[in-house]
Amino acid sequence: MKKNAMAIEGGKKAVSDQVKKALKPWPPVYPETAKRLQAIYLSRQWSFNGPCEQEFSRKFSAYCGAKHSIFMANGTVTLESALHALGVKAGDEVIVPGNTWLATAMAAVYLGAIPVFVDVEPDTLCLDPKKVRQAITKKTKAIIPVHLFGSMADMDRLMAISKEYGIPVIEDCAHAQGGVWNGKVLGSIGQVGSFSFQQSKTLSSGEGGICITNDDDLAEKLFRIKHIGYSSGQKQGQAATGPEEGLVCHNYRGLEFGAAILTDALKHLRAQTVLRDSNARYFAGLIRDVPGIKVQTRGRKADVQSYYNFVLLLQPAKLKAGVTIKDVQTALNAEGMSWGIGGYGPVYKHLLWSVPKKGYRIHSNEVVEDTSTNRILNIPHAWLLTNKSMMKAMADGVRKVMNAYGK
Repeated sequence: MKKNAMAIEGGKKAVSDQVKKALKPWPPVYPETAKRLQAIYLSRQWSFNGPCEQEFSRKFSAYCGAKHSIFMANGTVTLESALHALGVKAGDEVIVPGNTWLATAMAAVYLGAIPVFVDVEPDTLCLDPKKVRQAITKKTKAIIPVHLFGSMADMDRLMAISKEYGIPVIEDCAHAQGGVWNGKVLGSIGQVGSFSFQQSKTLSSGEGGICITNDDDLAEKLFRIKHIGYSSGQKQGQAATGPEEGLVCHNYRGLEFGAAILTDALKHLRAQTVLRDSNARYFAGLIRDVPGIKVQTRGRKADVQSYYNFVLLLQPAKLKAGVTIKDVQTALNAEGMSWGIGGYGPVYKHLLWSVPKKGYRIHSNEVVEDTSTNRILNIPHAWLLTNKSMMKAMADGVRKVMNAYGK
């Protein structure tokens, strides 16, 4: 057997079972949280803007440097509510990246608006400001950049466009809890920041979401929209005022259980984000010269880069003839890792996308089409919550496989 043979050829795994012990299940659980949940259950006070929801909302606002946080059932209704609060109506257009989870685009569809798919940058995989400018029409009423995987949308350029055209920005931060762009926590830069706390997210309560904003009027609208019309200061059954005419309100409330889980998890978020960022930088440095791949570019002004996934971008022209992304994935995972293929997009080709063609518009998609299914390899953020020994072992595995498959 040749030296440094790949594991699929009978060689030794790069990531040994001993090294892999550093990888812990996600999401983490804490004994103090279990006690809190029992107390909430016994209290019979499980919903309706209870003390846990209020506590988490205050603490999340403080963490993000935002004036208001409005806790909701999930990160899809946060996007829909943000669009509605900003006045988006049926027939309006909302610019979204072509590579994102369905919810970013579906939020517009739920309001009868038209999602306009715009291409992403080839290095960050986030919304391309140049293409955004080209996609704007008289019908454009909102822009939703997504801070995707291990990068950040260029908020400086996007907010300049927002100011120039008077079009509000909603930051989709489902992948970006804890990320900091040029001194500002992601979500606090646009008019509204939308977060998801779904099971796999870096701050998780199984399901849940929140909107943050510094605008008092938007905060009031968002609270009423999610709380069947109640204002934030009104108790159940004691509504003193109602929502303004045309503000369609829903029951998008979160529960006390989720808020309690998130309050305790928030205590660990900063340290976890810094550790992910540190390990990602180290890992990226170790594989910088490996043939056939590039690493997704961090946010250009990231002080601390939040990581939902660490992404490798294959370079097909630098691979041996006949080598596919599936071949690379299989070989990498045989080395003891858990790499997945692809992003979410193109959204309009996703199996779960059932919107008829008249219900959306594709402005640009060259990079999305090229990268989404053919070039993206990603590994979950939990791998970055380990140690330098794990990063070294992963780098050895990547190098071994790509040396075999690269030209």
